[in-house]
This record gives sequence, C-alpha cells and structure tokens, in this order.
Amino acid sequence: MRAQRMQRTLPSLVLRLLFLCTVATGKCSGKYHELLLQLQRQADLMQDTSTLVDPYIRFQGLESPKLQEHCREHPGDFPSEDALWRLSRQDFLRTLNVTLGLVLRMLSALQQDLPEAAQQQTEMNVRGFGNNIHCMAQLLRGSLDPEAATAAARPPAPSSESSGSPHRALQRGARRTRPFLEVRRLSPRGQLPR
Repeated sequence: MRAQRMQRTLPSLVLRLLFLCTVATGKCSGKYHELLLQLQRQADLMQDTSTLVDPYIRFQGLESPKLQEHCREHPGDFPSEDALWRLSRQDFLRTLNVTLGLVLRMLSALQQDLPEAAQQQTEMNVRGFGNNIHCMAQLLRGSLDPEAATAAARPPAPSSESSGSPHRALQRGARRTRPFLEVRRLSPRGQLPR
C-alpha cells in the first residue's frame, strides 16, 4: 500500500518541481524546442481526466448517465481551431495565457467543492503551463520576425470573422503574456491567511 502511494507521489513531486523551475530560477530557458517539448508534455498531462475531472464528477455525484446526457461542450468558450490557426504565435500564446488565467480564477471559485490535494495539483499544473507560455512569448519577442516564420505554417484564412468572437475578446483582455502570480484569497477579519 505504501509503495503504491509512493509511486504516485514521486512523479507528482517531480512534475511540480519541473513546472516551478522557471519560477525558482527566475529566468526562462533560451531553448525553443526544449520549451515546446515541455508544453507538449504538460498538455498531454492536463488531458488526463483522472487527475481532476473524474474525481470532481464522483465527488459531486454527477456520474449518473442521465446527468451526463446534459453535459455538452460550449464551443464559444474557446476560439475554434480555424480562429487559432489565423493567430500569430504571439497572439496564440496570449490567448492561451488569458484562458489559463480564467481557469485559475474558476479553480479558486471551486476551492470549497474540490479536494484540496486535487486543487493544488491542478493549480500547479496550470501555473507551470502558464510559466512555459510566458517563456515562449519572451523567446518569440527576442526573435527577429516571428510573424514571417508563422505565415507559411498557417493555412489560408477564411473571409472574415465577427468582432464579437471569443478570441478577439481574449486578445483585448491581455496585451502581453505575464507569468502567473499567486492567486490572492481574501480571509475574514481576525484570521490569518493559510
């Protein structure tokens, strides 16, 4: 039993330390492909529903087939794949950064409903992802012409898009990427923060 717990805890600890590497050293890696590989690994890790979504569904008692029928994805919550392809690399990273900020705010709103360990692990993953996005944005800012390099990689853009689209709103919301700061939680008067 203890060996199983140790096997689960050790990779989690290693991942947390890797995700915090940017924050701990205070500087970003200058290797584009290294950062890209880290982001791909983090994206794969975050797609694993067993770390947050499945425990939350069980915790809330939402696993009945009748309730699952009503759960649908909301396409307007995040830009479409076509809209993302039309973005420059910088704009794409800004969009991801803003979306991760929204995810962090939603996580802090759900803090009473989620088990503390699941919430902390998810916050660490999202922050690590955000820190790597910040570093990628810094690397792109330092390159000569990132727009010219991405123009050939993107498919041709369709005619036009409405000005009320979600990705335009996300672009207006953040003009540059920033590393994630600690989420401040207000505590009642007379109590010390945790």
